[in-house]
Order: sequence, then C-alpha cells, then structure tokens
Amino acid sequence: MSEWRIAAHPRIAEIDAAEWDRLLACDQPFVRHAFLDALEQSGSVRETLGWRPWHLCLYQGDTLRAAAPAYLKNNSHGEFVFDHAWAEAYQRHRLDYYPKLLIAVPYSPVPGPRLLAGAGAAAASHRRRLLDAITQLVERGGLSSAHINFPSEAHAAAGAHDPWLPRHDWQFHFESAGARDFADVLERMLPKKRKNIRQERDKVRRLGLALECREGASLSESELDQIHALYAQTFERKWNTPALTRRFFSELRQRMPESLVLMLAREGDSIVAMALCLRDAECLYGRYWGALTDLPGLHFELCYYQGIEYCLRHGLKRFEPGAQGEHKLARGFLPKRVRSLHYIAHPGFRTAIRRNLGEEHAALARYHDALLAHSPFRSGDPVDHD
Repeated sequence: MSEWRIAAHPRIAEIDAAEWDRLLACDQPFVRHAFLDALEQSGSVRETLGWRPWHLCLYQGDTLRAAAPAYLKNNSHGEFVFDHAWAEAYQRHRLDYYPKLLIAVPYSPVPGPRLLAGAGAAAASHRRRLLDAITQLVERGGLSSAHINFPSEAHAAAGAHDPWLPRHDWQFHFESAGARDFADVLERMLPKKRKNIRQERDKVRRLGLALECREGASLSESELDQIHALYAQTFERKWNTPALTRRFFSELRQRMPESLVLMLAREGDSIVAMALCLRDAECLYGRYWGALTDLPGLHFELCYYQGIEYCLRHGLKRFEPGAQGEHKLARGFLPKRVRSLHYIAHPGFRTAIRRNLGEEHAALARYHDALLAHSPFRSGDPVDHD
C-alpha cells in the first residue's frame, strides 16, 4: 500500500492544473486553478497584503487524492469571517495568533468546496484524512490555528466535530424558485415592497444612462481599464485597499471568459458604474462594485436587479451578491446560512471559543427569526428561507 503524505506548495503554479481541477467536482469558478493562479500571477495575492500561499496537497504515493487552497496569514484582512476578537485575546495573554493557517479563497466570501477530493466513493474519507493532516501541520508548525472559511455544506460536515469548532453566519441570497421573469418575482412580494422596487428602478431610468450586460469574451482592454479604475476608486473612497490589480482583470477575461459577467452603466462612451460578477452553471456571484459617483438607485440596479434578471434569463438557480447587507432583504434576497470551521491548537482557548460560539449561535438564531419577520415575500410563496 502506497504511503500517504501532505505537501504545502508556495505557488499554485507548482501543482498541475488538470490534477487540481479534477478534484473540484463542480464548475464553481473561485476554486479553479486558473482563478487562484490569476490572483498570484497578477500580484493580487502577495505576502505584503498578508497572504502567503501554502496550498495543501494530500498524496497517496504519487497520486494526488485531495487538496485545499491554503494561505499562511499574518493578519485577518480580506477574509469576511471575523476573528479579530480571538487575535486580541491571544495578544492580551502574550501569545501569538499570527501566523495562522487559512483555507479559503482570497477576498471571496462565497460558499463552495474547500477540501477538494473529487466526487468518487472515497471523497469523504479523503476529506477526513486531509482534515487530520491539517491539524497535524498546525501542531508541528507551531501555528495558533487553522480556519476553513465558507465551505460548502458537505465540506463543512466533514469537520463538524471535535477538535474542529463549527461556526456560521448569514448572507442574503436570491433563489429563482421557478420565477419566469422579474415581473413574476415582484408579483410574489408584498405590495409595499413591490412599489418600492419599482420606484427605485424608475429613478435609474430617469438618469438617462445606457445599461448593458456584458460577458467576458466581449470586453476590450480599454473597457477593462475603466472597469478597474472604478473598482479601485470606490475602494479608495472608503479608505480600503484595492487588492485586485489591473492585471488580474485581464487574466480573468483571458483565462475564464465564460465565467465573467459585467453589469455596466454608460454615459456616452464612458463607463460610469459597474458591477463585476462571476457565474457557473447554477449561480451568479456578485463580487465588485465601482462608480464615479453615487447616483440614486444605481447601486441597487446594477448589483441586484440586473443580476436577478440575468439569472432568470439564463436559468440560474441562485444569485449570491456578496457578504453582509440587511438592505438586500427588502430587494428579494433572503438569509442563507454560511459556514466556517476552526481548529484552535491551544486547549484553553479552544474551550473558551467553543463557549463563545455557543452564545453567538443562539444570537444568530434570534437574528434569523427577526429577518424572516421582515421578508418581502407574501406568506406561502415558494421561496427557500433556510
């Protein structure tokens, strides 16, 4: 019987792309070799921003059986699962929280596969073996912890036991639920919510902008110049770092054009606002917003309503527009559970964090009930409330 071994790769380019993608068992773009490599090759993921690639591969002999997109982190930026309080508690006790091991997709709070093991009969056992290897790496490397952010439900189930600590939060997703078109979605809503959405869309029409939906292959480099500039300016206005470089946008268009979808607003030849999305066979993922200036209703139009219409035109089941945002609820996006898993090496901190997560879980359950009390949909309509 061939021996099992775990290896950490400092560049995903060291791993054969076909072998990596063979383990995905889905077509979600964020865990594809091309997407992760584009982040690295473009300089969007780099150690100066706190991301040191350390991709994990589990081999049986020379055969790759499982893998995980992994990073050694010296901060908690760009993760969307907030553990700042844990880091501060370590600091108060004069212990090092960083570096930590993070299994995730940088800058992407999108649920999906994280413990990649294919779809065969042995996939579940390979995921469990990979989890065991991760805990051993943490212990041998003297790391404080390992974190798996936004795993799919099946992948989260692999670690929903000691010593891993399961955690969850809520995002707001749109489920098509058999709707034929946007008018059909509105008809399922309460009259006041329906009226508010129509008024928001009317405000955008009165702006006189040309709205268009473009897919990756049709975009020119000059258009990508404008799109990236809008992305960067919007981040900088909010005193945030625009981590994605201009080159990343070109890499994405060249390597994954079928996954890239842009909602654009033009004034003449100039793009004045954009919402950048990715898609797979079932879902549209809203990722980045950029605009020259704030205009009434334009953010909601490009980031939400245009995306809903795209899903209905193309037969997609879901639209996941990104993290946070209670304002999404009134626009047809209902709370959906998103998960994370955490291995805390220090036994005392593991016990304290487990207790804290129990309290957080109860608070999130109350929050979920409060959200559903404000659902925009009429009672009894076929929408998934998780």
